[in-house]
Amino acid sequence: MCRLFGFRSIIPSQVHSSLLEAENALATQSNNHPDGWGVAYYVDDCPQLMRSPQHALGDQLFHRLSGVVASETVLAHVRKATQGTTSVFNCHPFQYGRWVMAHNGDIPSFQHTKAALREQVPPRLRRFILGDTDSEVIFYILLTELERVGPLNRPHHVGELVEAVKRTLRIVRTTCDRPGEASSLLTLIATDGNSLVGVQGGKELFLSTHKRRCAERDVCPSLSEECEAPSKTGFVNHFILSSEPLQGSNVWTPLAPGDIVAIDARMKTQRSHIDRVDLPLAAGGA
Repeated sequence: MCRLFGFRSIIPSQVHSSLLEAENALATQSNNHPDGWGVAYYVDDCPQLMRSPQHALGDQLFHRLSGVVASETVLAHVRKATQGTTSVFNCHPFQYGRWVMAHNGDIPSFQHTKAALREQVPPRLRRFILGDTDSEVIFYILLTELERVGPLNRPHHVGELVEAVKRTLRIVRTTCDRPGEASSLLTLIATDGNSLVGVQGGKELFLSTHKRRCAERDVCPSLSEECEAPSKTGFVNHFILSSEPLQGSNVWTPLAPGDIVAIDARMKTQRSHIDRVDLPLAAGGA
């Protein structure tokens, strides 16, 4: 399976440590996930996306990019292919306009349900599906559900994003999952650079919103109580999602299957849960 890393911060921040320096940084994790990588970050509300089918740890482009990226919003991914070939078209994150998404999981029945799943996407959007992964189709179903409540080129309220994610997972499970068979694994992170949402859809996902002690506490002008303790108001200064806890000072909380966590443009967090009907029908998956 793949590895995810999603980040929102009150100030543009370097993510070099998370991508390269920690003992289990994303680049190191790519030893077991060698089928490509991608990093999306935002500049002036516009996503900048770099993807490659190369092994991240040995790819100088990944090292160079990771060393210079400083943004309020970052989404990164290293891939271990379950569906689709090893090509740049199948590397995550996927992008359309201001939206990007990365997925960790698998739809075991995808080769049999691919046509039916693609039919959930209107032709106007479907023509932009360039690869052959289940993940990219999931992304375009999410875009379809977001477009039901407003144009994709305008900001969406974080509640609209959460509800669109719930509907997307419901569509995938209804279309692809059958009792007694391996269920779809649908852990994902999506963002438009302002709002960001993560769902634990069957593969591990961990959340961090504070540190034990910030290494920059004596120099950071944005230091607040929420940086080094759980927030009492729901507002935080940083919000990090990762497929596994990264070494360092961040305090990590595992999400349970069905948990959805999100953050809006004001850096206020929101928690939700998928109804039982939307959870996997049975344990399993690739």
